[in-house]
Amino acid sequence: MQQQQRIFFYAFLSRLFSDQIDESYLKELKKNPELLETVGQDTFEWIVNTPSEEAINKLNIDFTSMFVMNAQPIESFVLDAKQDTLVGLQNPVMQFYFEHGYDVNMNETNIMAPDHISIELGFMQAMIQKAEKRPQLEFLQKHLARWSVPFFMGMKAMATTPFFRDICDFYVEFIIADMDYIASELA
Repeated sequence: MQQQQRIFFYAFLSRLFSDQIDESYLKELKKNPELLETVGQDTFEWIVNTPSEEAINKLNIDFTSMFVMNAQPIESFVLDAKQDTLVGLQNPVMQFYFEHGYDVNMNETNIMAPDHISIELGFMQAMIQKAEKRPQLEFLQKHLARWSVPFFMGMKAMATTPFFRDICDFYVEFIIADMDYIASELA
């Protein structure tokens, strides 16, 4: 997988899980049929054939149900039975960011947890741009793949739209393939 493709997919996923889908984001998705087909044929057909207002409504109901009300894509929530979000360098993800020169300004985002999926995906995007493969692999193994792959495997059953069902499969396949790719590059 080429570096630009990896950057694009991490950016796409980071944005997707950061907030609900609005009209402009849906328009961007519709302008990218290759991406929709990569995510899944059902996604492509559903996004193309569903009126925008209906699609936005259903996608946002799905998003809220899956990632806000019933489960939150936050590493510490998934791995810690107490579901506490550790702050500062008490949070192992934040410590990893700090050790690798990634500055997360939590004041510039609506996301309140440094180990939220969107921020972790953004970190991966930054590491790819720096071409630092060893930290990428270490982060995937210790953090992102460790918790998010089982999380999305479980979340698929909650999805009511073809888009989020396919996204769950796409996410798992992409993260595993990317981890294998980095490992092979470092071998």
